[in-house]
Amino acid sequence: PIAMEGALKLKELCYVHAEGYPAGEMKHGPLALIESGMPVVIIAPRDKYYEKTLSNMQEVISRGAKVLFISNKSKDEISNDNVWKKIEVEKTSDELLPFLLTIPLQLLAFYAAKNKGYDIDKPRNLAKSVTVE
Repeated sequence: PIAMEGALKLKELCYVHAEGYPAGEMKHGPLALIESGMPVVIIAPRDKYYEKTLSNMQEVISRGAKVLFISNKSKDEISNDNVWKKIEVEKTSDELLPFLLTIPLQLLAFYAAKNKGYDIDKPRNLAKSVTVE
C-alpha cells in the first residue's frame, strides 16, 4: 500500500507512469522492465521481508537502475554502493512506520512536479474533492 500511494502521487502530480509492487512480486513482470538509468524506489522497512527486499534491490541495481532506497534507521547499515540516494526515517512502532515511510514519497512527487513546472495545488483532471480551492 505504501508503494502504491507513492505511485499514485507521482501520477497525480507529475503525470508519469509509476507502479507500486510488493517485493515478492518483483520477478513476475516488473523486473523485465528495468533498464539502465531507470529510477526505482525501494521501500524497505526492517521487517521479516527486509532481506528479500534487499535481494530485489540488488537485482534492479545489476540491471542498471538508479535506486532511491527508503527505510527506517537501524544499527546495521546497508552499503551505499550502487544506491543513488538513501533516506532513513526515524525508528517508531510498526503501527506508525507506514506513515513515516510515506512522507519521502510525497516529497518526491512534490519536488518532481515543481521541477517540471506543474501546479501542485491544481492537478489536472482530478475531481474538486481532491484539489485545493
